[in-house]
Amino acid sequence: MAAMPPEAMPTILTRTHTRRLREVYRSAGWPFQDLIEIELLSCGLLERRTSPAGHETVRVTDAGIQALAENFKKNQKARTRHEDLVGLVAREMARSGRVAWRGLMLRARLPAASDGEAPSWCVACPDVFSIRNTSMAAYVEPIVHEIKVSRADLLSDLRNADKRAAYLEMGGQCWYVLGQDARGRPIGQADDVPATCGVMAVAEGRLSVLRNAPRKEVVALPFHIWMALAKATPCAAPDEDAQQLLDAA
Repeated sequence: MAAMPPEAMPTILTRTHTRRLREVYRSAGWPFQDLIEIELLSCGLLERRTSPAGHETVRVTDAGIQALAENFKKNQKARTRHEDLVGLVAREMARSGRVAWRGLMLRARLPAASDGEAPSWCVACPDVFSIRNTSMAAYVEPIVHEIKVSRADLLSDLRNADKRAAYLEMGGQCWYVLGQDARGRPIGQADDVPATCGVMAVAEGRLSVLRNAPRKEVVALPFHIWMALAKATPCAAPDEDAQQLLDAA
């Protein structure tokens, strides 16, 4: 079977296709026999094999491995842009007198779907979670920042109402920070994000506010969030970074 020409790969390799290729590569190759497999077979990224016993399996071709490698490189670049923007937001929070954490896993209570039902819980991982640097528990003003550098990721995230509800529950404000794609184009506008959240954009390494986030009074952080913050290491403040450079001199 002829391999798919390189210029045709971007039109076929959706997230679903690349996920299937990874699943087949890590598995014994048992066929799914669905439309996704048909598309991958037709373009030469998968091939069928028949064992001496007559069992049919599928195998990732050399072209499929090359497509996975190129997809990994593209995702790696996106992860780098994402982590750079997370670091920028965390530094800005610290510079404004807040204590910021990256990559926390926090439990959040979701509102009940209807009267009489018990509320549910979920685990959310805000990109940046920050509180005011204060000794008064009632004045911490928690804020959640969710960073997006891909429009597809942004739209997928916005469809997850429970995740957004969790962020709004754990933070007095929730902000979406919209980065740029690989070509330097904005991935979205303020109107893309529900009005319950604020929106920031980044351009040339600087943050700008597109829409302010509504404020919600948080009387006190729940105990389980205090425990999570106590076990985690906050991001270094800008002056702490400078001190480290002086110590190394």
